[in-house]
Amino acid sequence: MAKTAAAVSPIQPKLPLRERLRTLPQRARLALRKYWFIYLLALPGIIFLLLFSYGPMYGILLAFKDFKINKGVWGSPWVGLLHYKELFSDPSFIQAFKNTVIINVYHLIFGFSFNVFLALMINELQFRRVKSVIQTCVYLPYFLSWVIFAGLVQVFLQAPVPGDVGGVVNQIIVALGGEAVDFMKRPELFRGILVVTNIIKTAGYSTIIYLAAIAGVDPTLYEAAAIDGGNRKDMLLHITFPRILPSVAVMFLLQVSQLFLSNFDQVYNLYNTFVYSTGDVLSTYIYRISLGGGAEFELSTAANLLLNVLGLLALVFSNKFVKKLDVMGIF
Repeated sequence: MAKTAAAVSPIQPKLPLRERLRTLPQRARLALRKYWFIYLLALPGIIFLLLFSYGPMYGILLAFKDFKINKGVWGSPWVGLLHYKELFSDPSFIQAFKNTVIINVYHLIFGFSFNVFLALMINELQFRRVKSVIQTCVYLPYFLSWVIFAGLVQVFLQAPVPGDVGGVVNQIIVALGGEAVDFMKRPELFRGILVVTNIIKTAGYSTIIYLAAIAGVDPTLYEAAAIDGGNRKDMLLHITFPRILPSVAVMFLLQVSQLFLSNFDQVYNLYNTFVYSTGDVLSTYIYRISLGGGAEFELSTAANLLLNVLGLLALVFSNKFVKKLDVMGIF
C-alpha cells in the first residue's frame, strides 16, 4: 500500500532557478490562455497604474536636479543632495517635520485605539434600532468634506467678540463660570483640536471595517462560551477581539505608513498664522514652497521623496513586528 501511494504521488524535485526561468515564458502563456478573462478584467487597472502612478515617477529626478524650465526634467543639471542640505538647514522644515510626527503619533495612540474601542462598543449594543442610530451618527461626518467640517469646527469653537456670544463651546464654558477661550489661536491647543476633529470625522470609516470583521466571527463560538458560563466581557476579550486582530493589524500598518505624512485638507482648513509653531505640518510646508507661491519645486520634490521613503521604512519594520505577534501582515 505504501509503495502504491508513493508511485501515485511522487515528491517532485524542485527545479533549479535556471530551469525555472527557462520555462517561465511557457508557463506564462499557459496561464494567460487559461485565465485570459481575469487578465482582461485587470487590464484597465494596470493601464491606469502605469499611466498615472508609475509614469509620472520620473519626476522624482527633480529632487536631485537644478530644474530649468527651458531644459525640462531630463536636461536640467544634476546637483546631487544639495536640496536635502537646504531642507535640513531650514528651521521651518525641521519644525514642520517635528509637528507632523507628533500629531501622527497622537493619531496613532488616541485615534486608532478609540476606533477599535468604538467598534467593539457598537457591536455590544443589544437594541438594533439604537445601534442603527448610533452607527448613522458616527458615519455621517465621514461623508462631509474637510472644508465643510472645518467650518463647523470653527463655528463651534469661535471666540466671543463684541456683539457676538461666540461658539457653543465657549457659551458652555462661560455659563459654567469660566473664561472664554480662543481655541483657534492657541498653539498649545491646536494639536489636540486636530486629533479630536480627525477622530470625529474618520471614526465611521474604521468602525465599518472592524464591524465587518466582527460579523464574520462564527456565532457558535459565542454559544459555546455562553454554555460554559462566559459573560459578555469574556466573549469580548477572548472571542471578538482575537478574531478581528488581523484587521486591526492591517489598519495599524496602514496608519504607521502615514506617520511622516499629514492630512493637508484638515490642517489647511483649520490652521492660521497664530498656530504655525505647533500646527504647520509637512504637507502645508511643501504647499507653501511650491504651489503656494514659493515655486521651489525641487525642494518640494525632495521633501516628498524623503517622507515617502521614511513611511515605507516605517511600514516594513512595523510589518515585521506584527508578524512576530503571529498576525498576518500586509506582505
